[in-house]
Amino acid sequence: MATTIDFIRHGEPVGGRKYRGQIDDPLSEKGWAQMREAVGDHRPWSRIVSSPLVRCSAFAEELSIRHQLPLAFDDRLKEVGFGSWEGKSAAELIEEDPLQLPRFKADPIHARPPGAEPLQDFFRRVAAGVESLLQNFPEEHLLVICHAGVIRMVLAHGLNIPLANAYRIEVPTAGFTRISYESVKPMLANLKFHGIRALPA
Repeated sequence: MATTIDFIRHGEPVGGRKYRGQIDDPLSEKGWAQMREAVGDHRPWSRIVSSPLVRCSAFAEELSIRHQLPLAFDDRLKEVGFGSWEGKSAAELIEEDPLQLPRFKADPIHARPPGAEPLQDFFRRVAAGVESLLQNFPEEHLLVICHAGVIRMVLAHGLNIPLANAYRIEVPTAGFTRISYESVKPMLANLKFHGIRALPA
């Protein structure tokens, strides 16, 4: 039997698109609508696990109450820390330095924002969180409410994607990714993308 985990990215936060990182902005009205539409009345899950950041946790709490599902929070599922970029839009970063975003996209391991969490550290904490879920809830169907960066690290962990390529994966707002694990090791029996696409190199 496999453990199945549905990972869903949070909806749009207040303030729109930006390199938010661990800034704790809540969902906007549009973000709430996106999450409610994405989940609908489905209830295939045995429990919910969420990032503690409010753009994830508030909807997790609502869904847990509505469907009477156990809910837990895991700090390891927080978004990556973006250092000095936190709270800034792409346009603001380009205005500061037109080359810093292209450098980051070309080399997300070494061209980190000042003060940002190292990508290898981010990968290790997300991988540890996933492996803990697999060990603690074998053969269950879980819903994990988290962030775009976390989902990229989950895919890198499960598919052995080089970290340098992880940011080629675009994770849409309120998009689902379903992964079935055959064991506690990062082996995928099945991978289904729901609204997620790989960007060209």
